[in-house]
Amino acid sequence: MAEQSVLLATAGYDHTIRFWEALSGICVRTIQHTDSQVNRIAISPDKRFLAAAGNPHVRLYDAQTNNGNPITSFEGHTANVTALGFQSAGRWIVTGSEDGSIKIWDIRSPNVQRDYQLKAPVTDVIIHPNQGELVSCDQNGTIKVWDLGENRCTHELVPEEDVPVRSVSMAIDGSILVAGNNKGNVYVWRTKNKGDFTDLEAVKQVQAHKTYITKCLLSPDTRSLATCSADHTVKIWSSIDHGFELEKTLKGHQRWVWDVAFSADSAYLVTGSSDNSARLWDLSNSETIRHYNGHQKPVVCVALHDISI
Repeated sequence: MAEQSVLLATAGYDHTIRFWEALSGICVRTIQHTDSQVNRIAISPDKRFLAAAGNPHVRLYDAQTNNGNPITSFEGHTANVTALGFQSAGRWIVTGSEDGSIKIWDIRSPNVQRDYQLKAPVTDVIIHPNQGELVSCDQNGTIKVWDLGENRCTHELVPEEDVPVRSVSMAIDGSILVAGNNKGNVYVWRTKNKGDFTDLEAVKQVQAHKTYITKCLLSPDTRSLATCSADHTVKIWSSIDHGFELEKTLKGHQRWVWDVAFSADSAYLVTGSSDNSARLWDLSNSETIRHYNGHQKPVVCVALHDISI
């Protein structure tokens, strides 16, 4: 991870967003997000912007200057915004909220382009690698696929009745869909034609944790799955051949671990926790190689962008 090309940010319940030098652990910039706590952050593909999802606003900040004021605000949600993602070209963002809606917004004119109603609080939304579909999960335990071309929900999965699904992740080649729920279970589906949801095949269920999974994330090289949990740990599972055998357990955080982000080479991991800290882990030896201390309350979201552009 060459330092100058790394953008690392953390945020949470203390109403601040902090930018860090990833390798030194020094906080180089703090944005005061006075509206509310920050539930999710995302960095644009070109590293120009950082989007922050709060309650109920989404703010867009300049990631490259010290301007602490939002450049743009996305107004329309009426409750906590729990999910956030940039389209691969950075032209639009998707958000999901406890108000039961998923919205797509144009970055240049922050109006709602699409508005999908779910009848349940949304816990996570991701953009399919093909950029033409969304995958959402919700408090009712439902996973839904949304086709942006057809402008409708095309598929629905319910891994466990009435168990909220907390997080979804998809392999970068569209070959695997993973979901984690409030019982600590991970569900894995394979797409027979990569990225084609018409032929989803359930391939695995794993009891990953004994309590809530807060986030599950497939690595950029698609060889690993990270799950983080209320049990204070992060677990790394091998996704090779859909085996999902436990490879390592990362221990060190003192409270719930809320979020996780892989480095582009899948060799490092950043985590955020209710112990008010974030950590950088070396996955070759499961060691914490950097602590990011400075937040006064739980760190519930992290964002890492270390791809040279």
